[in-house]
Amino acid sequence: MGRNDLQGRRILTVVSNYGVEQDELVVPVEHLRKNGAEVDVAAVSDEAVKTLVGDKEPGRTVSPTFTLAEADPAGYDLLLVPGGALNADSLRVEEKAVETIRTFVSSGRPVAAICHAPWTLVEAGAVQGKTLTSYPSLRTDIGNAGGTWVDRSVVSDDTGGWTLVTSRTPADLDDFLREVERALVTSP
Repeated sequence: MGRNDLQGRRILTVVSNYGVEQDELVVPVEHLRKNGAEVDVAAVSDEAVKTLVGDKEPGRTVSPTFTLAEADPAGYDLLLVPGGALNADSLRVEEKAVETIRTFVSSGRPVAAICHAPWTLVEAGAVQGKTLTSYPSLRTDIGNAGGTWVDRSVVSDDTGGWTLVTSRTPADLDDFLREVERALVTSP
């Protein structure tokens, strides 16, 4: 994809305010914006998002566009859920984050989740019948929720009338972003 290939596409990113894996938030947001997409970051509160590197070292701070409560998922083409164990664990108990996932799934719009982010998808009931990947420790949770876990750099599954793009770790970001772009270009 080149600059402006995603012009007119809108992405909603949902995060907690602490514990997001830095590269799983910053790299996709910067990449998608560079390619013409409008990307908004919705956080639990309007305070700065403090990212982590490897779930432990302080990373960059990101300013959210607005809060989860203020986010209206209706105007977006794709939902991006970055990982980070602390982020994913916090998001799965945030009803607005879970509700946002359900809104995208029920409307047939794509969802992209990386690393620990599928925990929130499990909470939303969005993995049943899907094949996906994640950080390996989620394998049992995904299986118990009716999904099929595989160990691949990226999985794009369009069964059930909507596309789910998943990856394991920041090391898979190139493959993840390729499939996210494909989902954006092919979605209505």
